[in-house]
Amino acid sequence: MRYKLTFVVGLAIGYVLGTRAGRERYEQLCKSARQFSQNPAVRNAAETAAQTGREVAGKALHTVSDKVGDRMPESVAERVRSLRERGQGGEDEWGTSNT
Repeated sequence: MRYKLTFVVGLAIGYVLGTRAGRERYEQLCKSARQFSQNPAVRNAAETAAQTGREVAGKALHTVSDKVGDRMPESVAERVRSLRERGQGGEDEWGTSNT
């Protein structure tokens, strides 16, 4: 019983101390993540990765459709087509272009 009580008291103290320092640390982490995601190099790398993924998906569609033929589900083919079309616009939902 003594160990349970010690554990509960320790848990309560940790919770109280954690909530006091926790919000400040949480805000600090959010600010760092926001700065990181707004970095032009990071945004450009993310866009390049997305564009490469769309290209690979398009190539995969052709390879699979050649081997599978008409047995490919239309939902899969439609999804790949929509990804390819979205990639041809030069801009994505971030409002940036890979230039």
